[in-house]
Amino acid sequence: MPGDLTVGIHDLSVATTQYVLTHETLAGHNGTGVAKYHRGIGQRAMSVPAADEDIVTMAADAAAPVVARHGADRIRTVVFATETSVDQSKAAGVYVHSLLGLPSAARVVELKQACYSGTAALQFAMGLVHRDPSEQVLVIASDVSRYELGSPGEATQGAAAVAMLVGADPALVRLEDRSGMFTADIMDFWRPNYLTTALVDGRESISAYLQAVEGAWKDYTERGGRKLGEFSAFCYHQPFTKMAHKAHRHLLQHNGHAADEEEITRAIGHTTAYNVEIGNSYTASMYVGLASLLDHADDLSGEVIGFLSYGSGSVAEFFAGTVVPGYRARLRSDAHREAIGRRQQIDYARYRELHERSFPADGGDHPTPRETTGPYRLVGLSGHKRIYAAR
Repeated sequence: MPGDLTVGIHDLSVATTQYVLTHETLAGHNGTGVAKYHRGIGQRAMSVPAADEDIVTMAADAAAPVVARHGADRIRTVVFATETSVDQSKAAGVYVHSLLGLPSAARVVELKQACYSGTAALQFAMGLVHRDPSEQVLVIASDVSRYELGSPGEATQGAAAVAMLVGADPALVRLEDRSGMFTADIMDFWRPNYLTTALVDGRESISAYLQAVEGAWKDYTERGGRKLGEFSAFCYHQPFTKMAHKAHRHLLQHNGHAADEEEITRAIGHTTAYNVEIGNSYTASMYVGLASLLDHADDLSGEVIGFLSYGSGSVAEFFAGTVVPGYRARLRSDAHREAIGRRQQIDYARYRELHERSFPADGGDHPTPRETTGPYRLVGLSGHKRIYAAR
């Protein structure tokens, strides 16, 4: 294996849903001052899936442009990261593999650990490429964030998918092998199998996140990682965008640096532009932030980005990547903005109907109404089998 082999993100594509609920609409329904959402948590809207959309349709929508640009001949592995899986056995990525017509000579697997598993998938992919640089790995992170109606977490909901092509000599971001890790058994956020919405202890979750920032950074520095001043920007998991501000402020203070708002905004401001409109997309969140950074920042060629991936429960990892010169020619900025801008606003009654919608568990035929204008849709259930198709 060549000593100068570089591995990283060769392509990056984001997809979201048909509908959007604004926080003005949510605030108007529940009587909350909208400033609590806009300034308090840093959110303005949340993506809401149509009846015929889910993690698979978003994932295929995100991945299709990547496959169209690069072909599928070198894709030997698909890794699908999600915490809102549609099946306890079958990987959601198998449906995507079929929808996109990928080669049968491939492995497909699903990974889970709250919002962290997109990074686990990325690390898994890097290892495979290091083993055989001729191969590429399609990494997909796709999730729908759902909490109980009227709960404190409701305003942080969202949905999105990110597809990343990981390979040698990447065109976007060269990822470094060194990383810092942290795990602690904490019940800050979880969803038992018998529930369709997540449970969260808000205060505990913020505390656990900040503890993980310290722990992952400590391990990273002890393993010879870069100094804090070497980074030009930072991508954090964003359960809500203000959490990225809290996390970076904590990292700065932990390292004895001034944590003024101007410095925090400089480091993370461009990473929040998409998430503020999409909401929490769990495993996809940090990589939606990366897409936002690359799409909005001035030329980052040769600049180093820090990544802090966090998943409740909890697992965290800090790692670094360098932006590849010429990356701007490979961006999908217009497509990403169009995906967010084309969403159809819905009122609270329609949002509530979609939120409470579920399939009967009787094994019968249950078609879904045609709603999405995206390229793929969930046709329905028949005999307990999910059926997908190109629209």
